Amino acid sequence: MRIGLFGGSFDPVHAEHVGYVRAAAEQLHLDRVFVLPSHIAPHKRGGAFADEKDRLEMCRIAFRGLPYAEVSDYEIAQGGTSFSYLTCRHFAQKFPQAELFFLVGRDMLEDFFTWKNPDELLSYAVLAACGRAGEISEEVTERFLARFGKPFVRVEFEGKDVSSTRLRTDLAFGKENAALDASVEEYVRKKGLYSHPAIAPALALEKPSRREHSYRVALMATGRARSLGISEEKALLAAALHDCAKYVPSSSPLLQGFVPPADVPSPVLHQFTGAYLAERMFGISDKEILDAIRYHTSGRADMGELEKLIYLSDMLESERDFPQVQELRALFYKDLDECLFVSLSHTMEYLAESGKPVYPLTEEAYLFMKNQFEKKENV
Repeated sequence: MRIGLFGGSFDPVHAEHVGYVRAAAEQLHLDRVFVLPSHIAPHKRGGAFADEKDRLEMCRIAFRGLPYAEVSDYEIAQGGTSFSYLTCRHFAQKFPQAELFFLVGRDMLEDFFTWKNPDELLSYAVLAACGRAGEISEEVTERFLARFGKPFVRVEFEGKDVSSTRLRTDLAFGKENAALDASVEEYVRKKGLYSHPAIAPALALEKPSRREHSYRVALMATGRARSLGISEEKALLAAALHDCAKYVPSSSPLLQGFVPPADVPSPVLHQFTGAYLAERMFGISDKEILDAIRYHTSGRADMGELEKLIYLSDMLESERDFPQVQELRALFYKDLDECLFVSLSHTMEYLAESGKPVYPLTEEAYLFMKNQFEKKENV
């Protein structure tokens, strides 16, 4: 018997997961494939977004059309961090006469050298890697053989590069995504997964074009959040709500009790009213999220990481077009603090050249970052 083991967060499971299993089963002549949602994946800080029960059910729905695929709760039932070598050990003991294949994508293959006890895993199973999102390089192939003394097998499957983060953001904004099985999407909507009850009513206060802007800000923010150690959920919520008061007039009953800061210019006011609505109307109590909304237009001195992320995502989202935008987008993915400093410097230059007044919080943000970089240069 030839058995495939396919693990992952599946948060959510999508069409490329199913396509890879189908290709692996055909090319490796697998009799059975166990799909194994992890309890906590070693490479995913903060755990999963959907709980174990929901991820199991989504996998059952997604793989229902493959008669040889069986969704197993083995890793979830073990609790703790789901290490693949332990999973392979379990199935090797359960099926001692079977030939096991452990299925990974190209990205996981490149990280395999850093996994816990990879040699033990390879004593139980043959590693099978697909070329999803790019061909597997000869360098990785040769490195693998040199390190482990045996090759991996290649599954010819060049699927689309599907981002789980993008999927979760699409779902939160009510967007359709072709990578998601319609029945899985129906389950997600029914269960209210990957969203927050504040998002839909907040977006309802915006014009359609502004909702699309908020979506693009969320894509940029959530796409960068994990690499910065920022909660994806917080980045999503702050981005989704950052402009919720953009079209709410000061006379609106929704803003009853709101007292604006002194001398706040009209283009900046919505950041303060937005934080007010987020807290009073939409029940947001997290200070980091509220501050990210409250200062997303002006910035301020000593901004928190989430504040920086939303400020820059708002400025640099994919439809923004100004002379320095490409330079700043490159810095955004390289060094957030440098990107913030350079963007504030450009803002100060633009305001000076156009003769427009500088809002004090923006000047304070610029001077704070300037001082930080001068300190670094003098070290």
